[in-house]
Amino acid sequence: MFTSIAGRSVIVTGATKGIGKGIAQVFARAGANVLITGRNEKDAASTAQELSSLGSGRVTYFLGDVTDRESTAAMAAMAVEHNGGIDVLCANAGIFPASKLVDMSESDMDLVLDTNIKGTLLSVQACIPALSKSGRGRVILTSSITGPYTGFPGWSHYGASKAAQLGFMRTAAIELAAHKITVNAVLPGNIATEGLAEMGEDYRRSMEMSIPQRRLGEVADIGNAALFFATDEAAYITGQALVIDGGQVLPESMSALEAMD
Repeated sequence: MFTSIAGRSVIVTGATKGIGKGIAQVFARAGANVLITGRNEKDAASTAQELSSLGSGRVTYFLGDVTDRESTAAMAAMAVEHNGGIDVLCANAGIFPASKLVDMSESDMDLVLDTNIKGTLLSVQACIPALSKSGRGRVILTSSITGPYTGFPGWSHYGASKAAQLGFMRTAAIELAAHKITVNAVLPGNIATEGLAEMGEDYRRSMEMSIPQRRLGEVADIGNAALFFATDEAAYITGQALVIDGGQVLPESMSALEAMD
C-alpha cells in the first residue's frame, strides 16, 4: 500500500482535456488539492467542477500561458496561496499540430517548441521555490514515445520537442536533487483522447493493430503512472522515463505482430 497523498498540492498544466485531464482526475481521486491550468475559461471551469466531485481535495483552475514567465510565476503563486505550497508539478501542457518538414514555417516551429520545451522549463522554474520548501517535491513531465523512440510524418518539430524534454529532465534531476525534488517523465503511446476520436474509427483501428495489446491506452493509465512518481515510495527514482504504450515500441516490424496470430 502506497502512502496517501491526500491533501498535497498538485499542479497539472494543460489539464482541461485529454491526458492532462486524465492526470488531474487521478490526483483528484487520491484526495490531492489540484490546480489545473488552461487557456479557455469555460473548459477550465467545467473541468474543475467535474473533478471536484471525485475526492476530498479542492480542484481550482488558473488561466494562463506556459510560454510566458509572468504567467507561470502567477500560476505557482496561486497554488501556494490556495493550497499552501506545491508538492507536485505535472508539466503536461503541449501541442501537436501536424506539418511536413518541407512545408513547415518558422512560426510553426516556434509555436511547438515554445509551448512544449520553453513551457516546460518555465513551469518548472516557477515552481522550484515551493517544491523545495515541500521537502518532497516531484516534477513529472509528459513527454511521448514520438521523438524519443518513434517518428511520424508531420511531427518532426513535435518529436524534437518531446526528445528535448528528456534531455532537460536528466540535467534538471541532477540540479534539483539537492532540493529534494525528483524529476521524471511519462511517455504515452497512443491514448484514447478527444483528439484521437476526431481522426475517425479507421485511424483508431489501425493504431490498435500496431499495439501488441490490441487496444489504445486510457488517460487514467498515464495518470496512474504520474501518481506513482508522486508517491513517497518513488522518492529514490529520478531522471527516469517510463514508457506507457501497451508494448507499441517493442515489435521490430508489423511482421512481429502478425506472428502473434
